Amino acid sequence: MSKECCDTNDKPKMQVSAKKENDHAQEDEHDHEEEGHEHIGEESDGWQSHWPLLSSLAILLVMLVLEFGFHYAPPFPLDLIIYAAAYLLAGYNVLGMAFRKAKRLDFFNEFFLMSVATIGAFAIGSYSEGVAVMVFYSIGEWFQDAAVNRAKRSIKALLDVRPDQVTVIRDNAFIATNPSSVQLNETIQVKPGEKVALDGELLSENASFNTAALTGESKPDTKNKGEAIYAGMINLNTVAEIKVTALFKDSKLSKILEMVQDATARKSQTQLFISRFAKIYTPIVFLLALGVCFVPYFFDSNYNFQTWFYRSLVFLVISCPCALVVSIPLGYFGGIGLASRNGILFKGGNFLDVMTKVNVIVMDKTGTLTKGVFKVQEVVAKNIDKAELVRLTAALESNSTHPIAKAVVEYAGDSAKNTKAENVEEISGHGLKGKVDGKEILAGNVKLLKKFDIAYDSEIEKIVDTIVVVAVNNQYAGYITIADEIKEDAAAAVKAMHALGIKTVMLSGDKQSVVDTVAKTLGIDDAFGDLLPEGKVEKVQALKDQGKHIAFVGDGVNDAPVVALADAGIAMGGLGSDATIETADVVIQNDQPSKIVSAIKIGKLTRSVVWQNIVLAMVVKVVVLGLGAGGIATLWEAVIADVGVALLAILNAVRIQKIKFPE
Repeated sequence: MSKECCDTNDKPKMQVSAKKENDHAQEDEHDHEEEGHEHIGEESDGWQSHWPLLSSLAILLVMLVLEFGFHYAPPFPLDLIIYAAAYLLAGYNVLGMAFRKAKRLDFFNEFFLMSVATIGAFAIGSYSEGVAVMVFYSIGEWFQDAAVNRAKRSIKALLDVRPDQVTVIRDNAFIATNPSSVQLNETIQVKPGEKVALDGELLSENASFNTAALTGESKPDTKNKGEAIYAGMINLNTVAEIKVTALFKDSKLSKILEMVQDATARKSQTQLFISRFAKIYTPIVFLLALGVCFVPYFFDSNYNFQTWFYRSLVFLVISCPCALVVSIPLGYFGGIGLASRNGILFKGGNFLDVMTKVNVIVMDKTGTLTKGVFKVQEVVAKNIDKAELVRLTAALESNSTHPIAKAVVEYAGDSAKNTKAENVEEISGHGLKGKVDGKEILAGNVKLLKKFDIAYDSEIEKIVDTIVVVAVNNQYAGYITIADEIKEDAAAAVKAMHALGIKTVMLSGDKQSVVDTVAKTLGIDDAFGDLLPEGKVEKVQALKDQGKHIAFVGDGVNDAPVVALADAGIAMGGLGSDATIETADVVIQNDQPSKIVSAIKIGKLTRSVVWQNIVLAMVVKVVVLGLGAGGIATLWEAVIADVGVALLAILNAVRIQKIKFPE
């Protein structure tokens, strides 16, 4: 059923919008870049894979103890050989990366920068400092790589709760097998406490499931025979049999997992800015370092090359941009992971940024603020028996998946089971037309009757509830009233939006009286009913013309043009719609409007942590750069400041993943 009065849910699957094509173009431009940082070590963060670095650290510590504790320094060239061995053990990865980049004429990167600084230290006889810079830089890289890999693994582990074994019923035998080998329409058995491995349809009379992996909510959800069951749910209380409706690779959970993993590759504007900034920043640093080394020659009558060369090396070490280019993507990984744990799926770090700018939230009514679970309230027939009116209407509505259509079919029960409609036509924004028992039936909103010039009782326009008006053979035959229920947390969600200074707007195809009632109950600022899809677009465009940042919240399918136009498209109930997962920028998995506010808060929290890291890194670097150029800071202080600020930034970014949210 597709009615203007009912916020139609049956429009074709939304194609990728121009907005999203731009996003993908942005991704393509950067698809060969790492997340702002290239890894130089093993992916494993175990101690065994880092024995060269640990050996180098041990040699350095022994040499420092001998030199400062016992005032003993090996004679030349033994000291050079020992320090060179330690240097190569710690820095072979860095030197190799610098060499490979140099072959591509890429000299302005942190690897080449560190190589020049440490080799320069050796050139002026500062062996221990040269080794220390390389050792602590490599240790910083190790921690950075480990943090990034762990963040990615934690996001995957968070959602990849698919079991690796399933019990399938074949030839009356129960066979344990890998879920990927199960075919469509086979029957699987899930015992209490087991996870469902594949999407399917419940064959048992009823069963209760924990849906936390999909919705973020651990409360039991009772399903009845014929209802959809999804991979990742946990069977709670009885043996359940399920008919498989999707292959393992096509399950809802597999698609969600793939989407969240892909999200870590989509860069935010902040990440892209820092990547571009680093490409400009590093060459400037090289030039400034050269200036520190040579410019004083023209102003200092006691110019000493070695002194100023050493200062330029300090300048190079502290200027390394690692803290920025690693901690920032790590912060966004944390935000995506935090959101996922709360049943909110972001399709990229860029949408975390978008949510922080939203100042108007435009919401659909049915299925977003209301439950979308309709019940027939009253049947009024004119010149026809009520039961016959319901039977004919239900036969037509059985061709639609809209909640209102389902409500009519459910109300009709068995009376319409053997009645078929023919030549069914959907009239967008109006309703359905078709033939039942040779009679032409129209079922939809008042505008449907107006479209076909059918006279009707004007009193029906005063009815507050949603109604389905019916005509038989071009004669008005009566109406069916249907009521929906507002979601429990909708009012609290709207209040929380207002507390954040966000304007709320509701757009609906339902009639204005129904829309006004819901808006008044929830305290929504502006509400517009009687809208066709193009009318919703006009309203959103008018807001955008005022310079507003718009988030549109709906079920991701029925309002494709508005989703495309909004800065962020938020889909409610992603659990039940493939098209929702495919097209939305943000998916609220458990249907709760309050999660919209959570998504905004998580976006703001992520941005706050990211900018804390940026400010921390830049302030420390500017201070130590000045100290280094002035001869106050040594290479020791430079490397400690560089590695220290990187580790602080990483710890701050990782903190996001530990936050209990919402409050």
